[in-house]
Amino acid sequence: MERNRYLLTGDEAVAQAAVDAGVALGTGYPGTPSTEILEHLSSLGGRSRWSPNEKVALEVGIGAAFGGARALVTMKHVGLNVAADPLFTAAYTGVTGALVVVSADDPGMASSQNEQDNRRFAVAAGVPMLEPSDSQEAYDFAALAIEISERWRIPVLFRMTTRVCHAKTAVVRRELAQPKSAPSFQRDIPSRVMIPAYARPAHRRLRQKLAEITAWNETSGPNGIEHSGDGTLGIITSGISYMHAREAAPGASFLKLGMTHPLPVEMVRRFVDTIDRCVVIEEGDPYLVDALRAAGLNVEGKSEMYRFGELNVGRVQRILANDTSPEAPPPRGKPPQLCNACPHRTGFTTFAKLNCIVAGDIGCYTLGVLPPFEAMDSCVCMGASIGAGLGLRHVLPEEQARRVISVIGDSTFMHSGITGLVEMVYNPPPTGHVVVILDNGTTAMTGLQEHPATGRTLDHKSTGKVSMEDLARSLGIPNVVVTDPVGDPEGFEALVQRALGGGGLWVIVARRPCLLAAGKIKEYERQAGAAAACSSAS
Repeated sequence: MERNRYLLTGDEAVAQAAVDAGVALGTGYPGTPSTEILEHLSSLGGRSRWSPNEKVALEVGIGAAFGGARALVTMKHVGLNVAADPLFTAAYTGVTGALVVVSADDPGMASSQNEQDNRRFAVAAGVPMLEPSDSQEAYDFAALAIEISERWRIPVLFRMTTRVCHAKTAVVRRELAQPKSAPSFQRDIPSRVMIPAYARPAHRRLRQKLAEITAWNETSGPNGIEHSGDGTLGIITSGISYMHAREAAPGASFLKLGMTHPLPVEMVRRFVDTIDRCVVIEEGDPYLVDALRAAGLNVEGKSEMYRFGELNVGRVQRILANDTSPEAPPPRGKPPQLCNACPHRTGFTTFAKLNCIVAGDIGCYTLGVLPPFEAMDSCVCMGASIGAGLGLRHVLPEEQARRVISVIGDSTFMHSGITGLVEMVYNPPPTGHVVVILDNGTTAMTGLQEHPATGRTLDHKSTGKVSMEDLARSLGIPNVVVTDPVGDPEGFEALVQRALGGGGLWVIVARRPCLLAAGKIKEYERQAGAAAACSSAS
């Protein structure tokens, strides 16, 4: 392979590594900052799939890895919460091929509802974890993750952050090891069927694997020591924090950790013994500090004030100087808002006018919480609008209960709203309930991706299409109405009023294409029609 240099984002580098390493299948759910991995993988000719949610995506990836293939599963940090159930047990079952799970964390919450630190997941689930600091390492570590997964037959957590995912740096491609054999299923019931009798020895096997990986990481892992200066200051760091710290303190000695679980504690101990003052620089939780102090190492961490948001060179300099004075507030940016002609505007204008209590959800329509609408009263996680709305209906006085509605987008509904409808049918509140699905025909917030209700795959080709209204009717919901809120705003308002006042169970599908996607949707449909005509003619 020609050793060309490419300018790639971290996401693009992971996708390129997947292609170069012969990954058979990439699955995931779109979520910033991970979305571009599968999109770029598809553009490079790799097999990529959007799944309804992260749990399903990981289960598909596990199945592919059970079949001896190399699989890549991508999601943002909160997506790993959804996928945690299969992840924890997959650590027990192990894999036959390779399974790399990308968790793209979002320090500072550029586009997320929390800034959880998913390094904790590696410890809790008992899986090895790699953390790249730039695009070259994203490429190299993705290949290494595949090797580790196949060698120890274990899922590998690949933890990235927003800055690494989206920043472009130079990448040199290289010849990567290819799969040794074609996918093939070999029966292994004791390893893959996690009834208690098989799970107990599987847990012991997992801990033995982690012990072996720890020993390997001590001597051969992707970690490096850079000695400089007189040993007065040493910095232990990983991921993007290394880049900031290297610039903030060029005269320091560094221990850069590439595999941060299981940690090479003895390697760290030897480094600390050569340093007068050792400081751990890390974004988010004091994950490294806690682990190293628990091992009896004398290391400094950062003040609690630096736990929040991303680090940068200036903040690292302040940490090293023990500066806890108030930080200058960041410059004010333009607040986000719904597009001027967004179809969701009609909905939130109506909800505000009718004084609804709105249990909201995750998507661009979450911006309905901001002025001029201020028409959303809760937003917790994907799909929570229906459950939260039902909870409010169950406990509020009747006058308030009848004002409660659940508002959810089409992609979010497919992700995790369906079980909420099942709950609504199974445990209906005395006053009934109203669910409004804002269907704009795309996953708008993360960049106009497809989902099961669009009838198109990741690369916009025709596939099976889920009808949300037919699904609701099949559950036995008596009042299911599809309407265009923009085409008939007065009718939409009257419909919502009737649903709120009439009691019973309602699903209102407010269908109007996203303005940014409408032209593209028409073109996809035209291409699908032409392909169908060609097929029938032949």
